[in-house]
Amino acid sequence: MKNRREFLKDSVRSSLALGTLTMMPPGLLASELPTDLTELSASALSTAIRQRDVSCVEVMQAYLSRIHRYNPVYNAIVSLVDDDQLLARAREADSELDRGEYRGWLHGMPHAIKDVRPAAGLPFTSGSPLFADRIADEDHPLAARIRAAGAIFIGKTNVPEFGLGSQSYNPVFGATGSAWNPALTSGGSSGGAASGLGTHLLPSADGSDTMGSLRNPAAFNNVIGFRPSIGVTVEDDPDNRSISTTGPMGRSTGDAIRLLQTLAIRPVPERYSPADLQGIRIGWLGNLDGYLAMEAGVLQTCETSLATLSDAGAIVEAVQPQFVLTDLWQCWTTLRHSLRASFRGYYDDPQLRPQLKPELVWEIEQSMMLTDADRQAARRIRADWNRELDRLFADYDFLVLPSAQVFPFPKEVHWPREIAGRRMDTYHRWMEVVIPGSLGGIPVLSVPAGFDRRNRPMGMQLMGRFGTDQQVLEFGLAYEAVTDHLAQRPQLVAAAG
Repeated sequence: MKNRREFLKDSVRSSLALGTLTMMPPGLLASELPTDLTELSASALSTAIRQRDVSCVEVMQAYLSRIHRYNPVYNAIVSLVDDDQLLARAREADSELDRGEYRGWLHGMPHAIKDVRPAAGLPFTSGSPLFADRIADEDHPLAARIRAAGAIFIGKTNVPEFGLGSQSYNPVFGATGSAWNPALTSGGSSGGAASGLGTHLLPSADGSDTMGSLRNPAAFNNVIGFRPSIGVTVEDDPDNRSISTTGPMGRSTGDAIRLLQTLAIRPVPERYSPADLQGIRIGWLGNLDGYLAMEAGVLQTCETSLATLSDAGAIVEAVQPQFVLTDLWQCWTTLRHSLRASFRGYYDDPQLRPQLKPELVWEIEQSMMLTDADRQAARRIRADWNRELDRLFADYDFLVLPSAQVFPFPKEVHWPREIAGRRMDTYHRWMEVVIPGSLGGIPVLSVPAGFDRRNRPMGMQLMGRFGTDQQVLEFGLAYEAVTDHLAQRPQLVAAAG
């Protein structure tokens, strides 16, 4: 086996050449690289395992050591499997390699499935006290694809109850903290996944997204979240696009691409190259001409990062949709509340209803008030919005919005009641910035945009025309090449003792 320090130097060189950043503490020279395997990108770690430069046991030991040191503070990973079992699985993964059996790019790498998806043999709580003791007896198709690629499931990533809301707290496991400050929320619903990436407790992570669940937590943890075009990772009717999908998260766009290739249910490109930024036209939507309330500093942080793209040759212009934005909200809430009809059985049971969080009860009640006329109106508005997106994309290669309307807030606060003096009238109004992409079913990449004066991270949504997932991801690779946000690392807080 190679000298560990020499291997790490080689891995950094090769991963940078592939456009995939290897995350490492800022300011370190190659000669001072740490020997901690958790510093390697998922792509570099995968290469190391396949080349037998490191063993799967060494990788598992490194991650378990880090998890035991930091996870009690950040609460990103829940239902952690016993160390002895995980090390036994790592030894078997090494034995498979000895026999010439290589399962895929995730071979022997630790992975935690988002706790709204079942993975055989693991707890499947969905963050609800109703299912605190439930154990999954089979894999969700997404989990099955990750397992087939060779991953070792070490547990689950924390979520809000039933994945509802962009703050990952629940009565089963508690709240998850941002990698940049464990006293602040990690966002949600893929909050445990994003925090696990930002703290380097996980090399890669899966997520899902209806109302920003891949994008808001990516912003709050300075990592990457990708919401693919509807139909890439989930079965869907192209004439009636779902508003929900699954997608990858990563410490870099390159890592997210690797996981997307695993999650996809239809062929996706194997090779991606950074886009040429010269002349790319970017439409900056900002706060939608004041329609969206934004915490002070959000727009400025994003605009500073956009200026970097301008300096690199991109054309950035302020643009506004020709659309009644209140209609978008009406459409969105109708479609979203319609999905809550599936929870009606819990609501109707007098023993179960008190165990549901109030926001879910409210959504179920809203679903009960909807009429066929409401749903028809929502479908018409959505069709009109898709046409407006087509009009905008005729003039711009990409549209950009902030990934959130607020910076990470204290995790004891369930949701912001007010932004910039404007009252939020529902528990999800503060996430309204994500619905233009969700309603369009279009590919959206959340990339880091920088930090405010209190060192709280923010992100931007890079949105492309429906079906242009490769172009959006290649734009993300180019964005990483001209910014240094992903090279920034938080000062982690270790568990006492």
